[in-house]
Amino acid sequence: MYKWFLAWRYLNTKLIAFFGIASVMLCVAMVLVVLSVMGGFLDTIRARSRGLHSEIVLESGSLQGFPYYEEFQKYVAKEMPDVVRISTPVIYTYGIFRVPATTYTRPARVVGIRLKEYVQVNDFARGLYYERYFPGTTHLGEQSMPVAGLMDDGQIKLPEPLESANKRWRESETDPKTLEEFDRLPFEKAFFPSVTSVVPATRVFAVGAGPPSFEGAPKGGVIIGVDLLHYRRPDGNFDRQIARGADIALTLMPLSPTGNPTGEPPVRLPLRYADDSRTGIYEIDELCVYVEHDLLQHHLAMDAQPLEGGGSTRPRINQLQIALQPGVELNSARDRIQGAWHRFRVSLGEDITEMDERALAFVTAYTWEDMQRQFIQAVEKEKVLVTFLFGLISMVAIVLVGCIFYMIVEKKTKDIGILKALGASGKGVGGLFVVYAGAVGVVGSLLGLLVGSVFVWNINDIQDILASLNPQLRVWSPEVYSFDRIPEAVKRADAVWVAVVAVLSSIIGSLIPAWIAARVWPVKALRYE
Repeated sequence: MYKWFLAWRYLNTKLIAFFGIASVMLCVAMVLVVLSVMGGFLDTIRARSRGLHSEIVLESGSLQGFPYYEEFQKYVAKEMPDVVRISTPVIYTYGIFRVPATTYTRPARVVGIRLKEYVQVNDFARGLYYERYFPGTTHLGEQSMPVAGLMDDGQIKLPEPLESANKRWRESETDPKTLEEFDRLPFEKAFFPSVTSVVPATRVFAVGAGPPSFEGAPKGGVIIGVDLLHYRRPDGNFDRQIARGADIALTLMPLSPTGNPTGEPPVRLPLRYADDSRTGIYEIDELCVYVEHDLLQHHLAMDAQPLEGGGSTRPRINQLQIALQPGVELNSARDRIQGAWHRFRVSLGEDITEMDERALAFVTAYTWEDMQRQFIQAVEKEKVLVTFLFGLISMVAIVLVGCIFYMIVEKKTKDIGILKALGASGKGVGGLFVVYAGAVGVVGSLLGLLVGSVFVWNINDIQDILASLNPQLRVWSPEVYSFDRIPEAVKRADAVWVAVVAVLSSIIGSLIPAWIAARVWPVKALRYE
């Protein structure tokens, strides 16, 4: 009992103990901040990586793709209804992206999707900019350019479908801040950049003349990665210099089923800017454009092509994205779908061509984690490395606690002698200092968790204050990272194990001083000056 009493007494009366508490507190706070930020960064990466794909992706890994996908969709839907919810084909290739009204030209990864199916297998719809404010208006079919008008009452009006869609969004939006942000948008620049000035109220402004309407020859729609098309400002928002409905051109190189160029000249595909997509992964958003699957399949000569001897080739795709039924285990589903693919290949018999057989042989089922494993593992390793480095720095707390308790033992030698003279054992005296160190660790850990949590919860505000003093102090720039804000969530599990390690570290730091105290001879201690 005396151990607990004296430990509490020393904790309250000895100023030197507060240096130990402070060291534990700072170390706990530092490690908790690092774990929370890096852990939040990793969780966001995983969540956004998951949103790029369906749960299972069947892929050939080659640009020429693989055939018989429609037959396999029917086969797997019939054989595995308890596993497969929906599947959709995807084509990808590479081309040249150009805005004809400017000299802006970039390489791009062109992805052919069936939008209504595609948004059911992943989180693609969440990143569509105009679809958020005008729900139901983003599509990849043929479309004309929307033209705004300035009405007699001075109000800017869009064509009726867009006005109705925006009205539905306003009625369903529950966050008044979001509505205010939309109302503050520079409408004529954010939506129709060709507008340069407001003319008298009875006139229209924008391309052409007349009331709000759709103008221009209909063209297929294209959804563009936001970082490919727009400039990201330091505050994380975008300068949208290209209007919705603007002309876009893609130049493509068709490939034969063997992977060779078809010999035809490159295909120039005229399109119209329908929306932009933000997945949150910069490497995707600065490279990808999305067009209608059947349109891209046709222009890449991946649809059924006539053969010289009669008949035709099979349509080809690069991926079949498969969404699973709720509750289905990911890796198990991957293995079952891979097995179904092998059985399906066998069921085709010997009627398929040698060329198609080679293409089918390289098709493999992946989970979304498999598809993004290299990227996710790189971030995981970075988290481990940073945590290890800061944890190593935090080991100074063990040394500091050891030094502090050594000083306390030296100063309390006479007290130790009295305790031993009264019958205390060496083990009991040593335990006194271990309990004392544990108390220091507990108090320091609790304070460290409080300080670290408050810092993480307000880390973006703290950065804003520092940036207002000096822009160079902004360490997390949305211009560089895909995330607008620093992760600011503290996980309970992280807090618990950091606190436990801190208490154990404090106890470890006290073991040598405790051992020295346990070996003190009472007679020598009472003579100690």
